[in-house]
Amino acid sequence: MAIKIGNKFVGDGYPCFIIAEIGINHNGNLDIAKRLIDMAVEGGADAVKFQKRTIEVIYTPEELAKPRDNPFGPTTGDLKRGLEFRRKEYEFINDYCREKDILWFASCWDEGSVDFINEFNPVCYKIASPCLTDENLLRHTRLKGKPILLSTGMSTIEQIRRAVGILGCDDLILLHCVATYPTPDNELNLKVIQTLRKEFPDIPIGYSGHGYGATMTVVAVALGACVVERHITIDRSMWGSDQAASIELANLKLMVGNIPGLI
Repeated sequence: MAIKIGNKFVGDGYPCFIIAEIGINHNGNLDIAKRLIDMAVEGGADAVKFQKRTIEVIYTPEELAKPRDNPFGPTTGDLKRGLEFRRKEYEFINDYCREKDILWFASCWDEGSVDFINEFNPVCYKIASPCLTDENLLRHTRLKGKPILLSTGMSTIEQIRRAVGILGCDDLILLHCVATYPTPDNELNLKVIQTLRKEFPDIPIGYSGHGYGATMTVVAVALGACVVERHITIDRSMWGSDQAASIELANLKLMVGNIPGLI
């Protein structure tokens, strides 16, 4: 079964759909976000992905008040708010991605964020691994009528079945994922891709990776992943929680160049 995301078809018999996840690697800086979009375009990605959270919904007041030294202030709340792009930034992202002819969308961690991103008419939605059991978020996202990519890190097969039962098989892509940042090669468990293909034969299966380098992502495609998602960064040594689990331009080009044209 093939799913259309923007102007791309995703599924067996089509080129692997490659997502360059910017996430929060922009460090709250729109110029860095722009450079990362440029990098994704140069590297041959089909889409870039961001993350959107309503901070006061996702985190408790106690968590936000915890001391945590960071470039934005002395608390966890300062950090989380500092990394969060708002309407002005997303208006720029929307226009710039259109100018560069690359698709964009976001992982939305709460219902308000889904509504916010929906105003930009995204080509699809991503539901992150920690949200797989948030049944209200699953239902709310499905109501938008867009394709959904669902990551399965930390989930049991029973939890995945439950999520699929809520979302339905139509316009759904499951992404095998290991929620360790970064993930050693011996923990990637890539054979789960084949397990998911057998368990859900009517759903395209992909891979969201946080490992080192490009090689194992290419292996994931060889095992049947028709979508791959990798965090990208200008420099893995930059400040930021996800930089070390990301790939730089050279490895993005290496990855894209080694993925077969058709799967």
